Amino acid sequence: MFSNWSELLPTIQKAFGALGKSNPKMVKAYMALGEAAAENDVLDVKTRELISIAVAVTTRCDGCIAAHTNAAIKAGASREEVAATLATAISMNAGAAYIYSLRTLEAYDSLKN
Repeated sequence: MFSNWSELLPTIQKAFGALGKSNPKMVKAYMALGEAAAENDVLDVKTRELISIAVAVTTRCDGCIAAHTNAAIKAGASREEVAATLATAISMNAGAAYIYSLRTLEAYDSLKN
């Protein structure tokens, strides 16, 4: 197992909150980025989360993988849709994306249960 995704996600959320208390203006600006990206409603939540997973894989961010995989599950993404998203990430980022794709499928399976 690459990571304990069920433990990683709440750990990141708790740390995110702690950082927010010490720098609320920065966290507010960070949150505004996501809100701005969703503002025009051209892409549905599931599509935005699948794109976020692809970006998380290519940037190799475990925290992003956990958060956006969890959000994609909540938005109704199937394992097959996540796998198709990962295929696109792999085609854009080759070997590193392949390894992080394995991590993402592990995160999906762990967080789905």
